[in-house]
Amino acid sequence: ENLCFIHLSRSFSLFSLQTFEKLLIANRGEIACRIIKTCKKMGIKTVAIHSDVDANAVHVKMADEAVCVGPAPTSKSYLNMDAIMEVIKKTRAQAVSLNESICCSFISSLSLQASEGVTFIGPDTHAIQAMGDKIESKLLAKNAKVNTIPGFDGVVKDADEAVRIAREIGYPVMIKASAGGGGKGMRIAWDDEETRFFFFFFFFFFCDDRLLFFFFFFFFFHIEIQVLADKHGNALWLNERECSIQRRNQKVVEEAPSTFLDPETRRAMGEQAVALAKAVKYSSAGTVEFLVDSSKNFYFLEMNTRLQVEHPVTECITGLDLVQEMIRVAKGYPLRHKQADIPINGWAVECRVYAEDPYKSFGLPSIGKLSQYQEPLHVPSVRVDSGIQQGSDISIYYDPMISKLITYGSNRAEALKRMEEALDNYVIRGVAHNISLLREVIIHPRFVQGDISTKFLPEVYPDGFKGHKLTDLERRELLATAASLYVAEQLRSQRFLGTPRIPIAKSKRSSWELSVRLGDGIYPVAVSKDGTSFSVEVDGMKLNVTSEWNLASPLLSVTIDGTQRTIQRLSRNASGDTSIQFLGTVYKLQILTNVAAELSKYMPEKAAEDTSSILRSPMPGAVVAVSVKPGDMVSEGQEICVIEAMKMQNSMIAAKTGKV
Repeated sequence: ENLCFIHLSRSFSLFSLQTFEKLLIANRGEIACRIIKTCKKMGIKTVAIHSDVDANAVHVKMADEAVCVGPAPTSKSYLNMDAIMEVIKKTRAQAVSLNESICCSFISSLSLQASEGVTFIGPDTHAIQAMGDKIESKLLAKNAKVNTIPGFDGVVKDADEAVRIAREIGYPVMIKASAGGGGKGMRIAWDDEETRFFFFFFFFFFCDDRLLFFFFFFFFFHIEIQVLADKHGNALWLNERECSIQRRNQKVVEEAPSTFLDPETRRAMGEQAVALAKAVKYSSAGTVEFLVDSSKNFYFLEMNTRLQVEHPVTECITGLDLVQEMIRVAKGYPLRHKQADIPINGWAVECRVYAEDPYKSFGLPSIGKLSQYQEPLHVPSVRVDSGIQQGSDISIYYDPMISKLITYGSNRAEALKRMEEALDNYVIRGVAHNISLLREVIIHPRFVQGDISTKFLPEVYPDGFKGHKLTDLERRELLATAASLYVAEQLRSQRFLGTPRIPIAKSKRSSWELSVRLGDGIYPVAVSKDGTSFSVEVDGMKLNVTSEWNLASPLLSVTIDGTQRTIQRLSRNASGDTSIQFLGTVYKLQILTNVAAELSKYMPEKAAEDTSSILRSPMPGAVVAVSVKPGDMVSEGQEICVIEAMKMQNSMIAAKTGKV
């Protein structure tokens, strides 16, 4: 856990500095756990709050004290200001780290507790309010001489005016709600109809008719600058984070530094970020986000007044513990570093591991219990920030993030290679996850070369993500591995506690003729045993497969003709069906003896369910709107209802014309 705090020798020497005795963390999941870790090192006692469904959550177990503040919905628990205020009084916490969603209104309540010495870990109220309002923040940025994107910002009286503004700028335009974030608070309109739709969409969700319109760049980088400021007028920029790999305007893979920036552009962006921080008298860690075009022109997008999800990559290349710095600043200490002290040491990459199905729109949420969970901490230079453990539930109430997986290396190639190994060694069972997508992104030639933009995913996968496409060699490796695994299991089943089941009946069998189905193909595979290795013939070519064949382990290290692979066998049944995670993607195979394969053609196939007359949600969630009633006639493509789950709203449409 100390992986990313090794470069600045002073980073740990001041952990004993007097700050607070007790800190309340009004958050959950990985960020709550992250804050608790630093508090423990600083000798600060922690108080966790939780909903009733989070009673056994990891952050609750890690904290010194924990108090339930309400039922599962965040509005009744983690965003319940009255309940949180009562916990502060009850536990006598001296400081509080808050969820950004309630910062503005909550700080005003905290001011009433000033006499009791309650301190907010974060910037002052005026900075949060100014940067939270996207229109005001853009005006402040202009006044601070920060580059801003030409466009419109202000009150839009109706949909017709929205269309007029969009036409003046020129389609496509990016429309951003002043009160919204980067998820459903930002949309791209390609024509008048979409502009009208988004106008009403934003008004409905945010109850605010203040919008920002600016020209949408087809090719741009999303690069952000980490800033750190104190209450004494000092401010630093801690280099950049590359955040261009996104789906639905939300980040998937981040890294530091960026492959695109040169020292001059980095310095210019950093200086403008600091100028903005000083203009609003910012005092804490914050992030200034920019859009950067192919000519290295950069434009201010927004400032986030919180500890960003992707902060670990900055910690890795600078050696600073940002949580520690935020606590020190909140206590009133000045920054202890100068700009010249801030290094770029090595390279760090972060992958956001989500409980999502990447084959559906690059990631639709999945829920369930983590029946098996093992983080790849045995891989060198790996850091995992998570708030879950084996047995944890991924529910519809909260963000589907499982963890942040970070790898560090002396250079980018080393960091990416370690990330590839870490993803292969990450065991997640019980929910769908996006490991396959993450692995494909980091090994894609375009990504490796640094040829990326915010359009990377739709450009590389125009028809949606389909998983890893096997080369002929990789296909043979998978078939050989699956066949060897099948034979190893057959041999194990003949033994009991390491000895033959029937000692007098010695099996002399040393070769197997198998039929392996993979996708639409059926392949004859011949396997012969040679000590602990198997010689496997596939497509007329022989491969040597070696492993310890520990079939009880969720991870299996296999060497195929000298190439090491880490695989996971996820399932198997008596019909020969097996699922194997190979190169990040799960492949379904059927392995049969030639006799069984010959007989299988007589087995009837189960007819596929006709779902054309059924509307089935692709994910669990809450029905927030129903647009039809029994007896209504609907057309193909017509909206039937809206499902909300994990901070996303999804419109369900009719697959064909008919009557409800």
